[in-house]
Amino acid sequence: MNLDNDIALALRLADAARAAIRPHFRSGLTSERKGDASPVTIADRAAEEAMRRILTAEVPRDGIAGEELGYSEGSTGRQWALDPIDGTCAFLAGRPLFGTLIALLVEGWPVLGVIDQPILDERWLGAAGRPTTLNGAAVRTRRCSELAEATLATTGAHYFRDHDAGPFRALAARTDHKRMVMGGDCYNYAMLASGHLDMVCESDLKLHDWAALVPVVEGAGGSMSDWAGEPLGPGATGHVLALGDPARLDDAVEALACGH
Repeated sequence: MNLDNDIALALRLADAARAAIRPHFRSGLTSERKGDASPVTIADRAAEEAMRRILTAEVPRDGIAGEELGYSEGSTGRQWALDPIDGTCAFLAGRPLFGTLIALLVEGWPVLGVIDQPILDERWLGAAGRPTTLNGAAVRTRRCSELAEATLATTGAHYFRDHDAGPFRALAARTDHKRMVMGGDCYNYAMLASGHLDMVCESDLKLHDWAALVPVVEGAGGSMSDWAGEPLGPGATGHVLALGDPARLDDAVEALACGH
């Protein structure tokens, strides 16, 4: 699969989102509440609008799955998943731990992903069959000899609702929970791809939340799956488990299962 043109397009999308987001960072802008009570700002909407304008002009038949402006199926079997600011709470708090997520899916499977941090000028690019890069330099996940030594990250324990809380606690109990990282949204997956974290576990993620993460993590040598260890693709439930060392997958899945 030749993704050269799609990579160039994805990088232009990331540039456009950066230009829309940067003027608003630490500007004191206010937010609104969406239907699920999560915050949204004019920066979120401006960034997605900027990316959609480019996609509409250059690949008008491709589908788009955007967090703020909705979904369109397209007619090519290709879909672009856009999350203009993944981590709006961090953005509003003036913390540069958010990111723009851009993914290309073919028949529902992610083949290209970008995690862009516009304030720190950091951009991770993952594409099928290629090594993941950070600002053009290849990055790799780190090895983890046993689950008890793993540093686990998640956006927040309070996001695990009802029956998801038990499995997460069971997993956390088997890791090095004294070093657990809370907060970070998509930036955690970037840190895992660069070898600074061992595991990220989350639930209730939407397509635009996880699609870009898959090529980035896998291209760096890690694994992305649901909580049963199955690949993320069509029909994914939103339960996400990222591992820097795929050798720990069975251990992590077993720990999650013990929490039910």
